[in-house]
Amino acid sequence: MFEWIAKNWATLVVGAAVAAIVALAVIKLVRDKKAGKSSCGCGCANCPMSGSCHKAADSKK
Repeated sequence: MFEWIAKNWATLVVGAAVAAIVALAVIKLVRDKKAGKSSCGCGCANCPMSGSCHKAADSKK
């Protein structure tokens, strides 16, 4: 077991780093979604589909 880890430590470190980056990206997306932020980060002022994607939120008012 330790021999396998010793041979593959670099792959394990890179894999853990990639997994951490993906996890942080998903956490950020979930937090932004809960906060009502758009996915592009620039708002909906110039978006041609702004009326469609926020229709459910507008009907709750």
